[in-house]
Amino acid sequence: MLDLAGIKTNICSMSNDSQDVVSGYLQQQMLIAMPAMADPNFTRSVTLMCQHNEEGAIGITINRLSGFTLGEILRQLDIPCEREDVSSMLVLEGGPVSPDHGFVLHPPQEGYESSIRINNEIMVTTSRDILVAIAVGEGPQPFLVALGYAGWGNGQLESEIRQNAWLSVGADKAIVFDSPLQSRWEKAVGKLGINIDHLHGAGGHA
Repeated sequence: MLDLAGIKTNICSMSNDSQDVVSGYLQQQMLIAMPAMADPNFTRSVTLMCQHNEEGAIGITINRLSGFTLGEILRQLDIPCEREDVSSMLVLEGGPVSPDHGFVLHPPQEGYESSIRINNEIMVTTSRDILVAIAVGEGPQPFLVALGYAGWGNGQLESEIRQNAWLSVGADKAIVFDSPLQSRWEKAVGKLGINIDHLHGAGGHA
């Protein structure tokens, strides 16, 4: 059974206030997988960082599709939805860890039980109440729903970055919400001013 809020103790552990902005040197960043990334879960992936501290890191990949529609997720959670535009929406694969946990990315909007700001333009919510609102057309716009997350233990992500497995770039609302899924990696690389044809690097795992 899908658990939308089951990971909230991890994703909000860096703050006493669930509305605070995340901390850590990868705060407000997106990770871009280098072309030689060895882990098939992250080939040409873009991952929005949600947490980075001394305990490790959590991110949500924003350019890989899961095998689910939002309507299927809502049915699993016993949330009625009569809106075809909502129920037919495709759900992302946020990462290989805990694929039964759900995350909603959206512009900042207060009032949900468990939310945390990524930056001034992006928030992640892990509580059921946001899906109840979305199902009746009263949720935030735009939004993305993802299942699972990418997780790194203490020092693991830093080691992978030293091995040139990842590049990082500032989180960009336009890439997260507006860019076609298949172009998000190229657009993220483009924000760095790098020629994709010249991009190379070592592999890595997450």
